[in-house]
Amino acid sequence: MVLRYLQMDVFAARPGMGNALGAVIDGERFDPARMQAFAAWTNLSETIFLLPPTTPEADYRVRIFTPRSELPFAGHPSVGAAWAVLESGLVAPERTSLVQECAAGLLPVQIEHRDGRRRTAIRAPRARRVGGEELAPALMDAVASSLRLGALEPALWDNGPKWWLLELTDAEAVRSLRPDLPAIAALTEATGAVGLAVHAPEERDNHHLVVRAFCPADGISEDPVTGSAQAGIAARLAHAGRLPGIAGCYVGSQGRELGRDGRVEVQVDAAGDVFIGGDVVPVIVGTVAW
Repeated sequence: MVLRYLQMDVFAARPGMGNALGAVIDGERFDPARMQAFAAWTNLSETIFLLPPTTPEADYRVRIFTPRSELPFAGHPSVGAAWAVLESGLVAPERTSLVQECAAGLLPVQIEHRDGRRRTAIRAPRARRVGGEELAPALMDAVASSLRLGALEPALWDNGPKWWLLELTDAEAVRSLRPDLPAIAALTEATGAVGLAVHAPEERDNHHLVVRAFCPADGISEDPVTGSAQAGIAARLAHAGRLPGIAGCYVGSQGRELGRDGRVEVQVDAAGDVFIGGDVVPVIVGTVAW
């Protein structure tokens, strides 16, 4: 079986930055077991499979797999999926809006053609706080006892995947963090979370927030750039009345500690909906035999 394949760097200004994403264009020719096996083989943080939509309201459907499991929603796979359907001709390349179908529902996509490049942004599922330290106090203490925590309490937020979100005191505390990965794995497994993300304000280099995300229970010690976590953090900051930037728009920096220097463009509208987007660059264009 030979299928079209595209590999991209998402939230990246150039190849080798951002977060890598594999995309099987003709995904309807894979069953779910084969999708999972292929995602385990690529060993990327996520691999996507593009499919025809099941509803006339959507322009395409995407299934998202980590090396170990399927996700209802993830940020860089969704931003990359929208770019890939335009690039591969599954939808007309001049489109300025789309609707993505995924396990988390129907999500609107905005497309901007700027400076000769195509930027895609997707509305994340509405995030909600589902608990805090009381869910696993001993496990949270094992993770947080050595961290310099900020004013917001550690909390579990759900926007498709569940993320533990921890504010630290400042950017240096985030960038210098040496996480206790076994403790994070125990906490996330016990609470059904995909990972743990830390964040702090940082007004420099044209960004406003610094973020790192860890998913050791899924075999990913640190994810280079994590759109769903950044969207959850935006919802949390909006709820606390602490959005950085101007008029609900800001840029999150993530991945520098891994040499990936990703930039996530975040917008929170008046209704509280969070859009995440950025640049996508193709790295591998070809076919896959599986």
